[in-house]
Amino acid sequence: MAEGLLRHLGKSRFEAFSAGTHPSTLNPLAVKAMAELGIDISAQTSSGLEAFEGRPFDYVITVCDRAKETCPVYPEDTCQHHWSFEDPAEARGTEEEQMRVFRKVRDEIRKQIENFLKG
Repeated sequence: MAEGLLRHLGKSRFEAFSAGTHPSTLNPLAVKAMAELGIDISAQTSSGLEAFEGRPFDYVITVCDRAKETCPVYPEDTCQHHWSFEDPAEARGTEEEQMRVFRKVRDEIRKQIENFLKG
């Protein structure tokens, strides 16, 4: 969701990529939550961290504590941020209860990105 939001809100200012500590298929509830905002993330993929080894980045942003713990060290000229969000994929309950969590996290990420873009 963070990649989709940054691409959408940042327009052409950023090229965004997603890497996961345990990459898997896209969660359909994330796709649904983003579609509610008119953002289609259905074609996005998440690669493993190794896919980006040695690649330079201006910014590296981790969005969960597990990712922060395993994120590789980048050179000093890479600006690293950690934004700690609940992992919505771990939500339990009915689909609507899980969607509430996805929406909450989506909205928190959106607000954080909006602040980042102002900064």
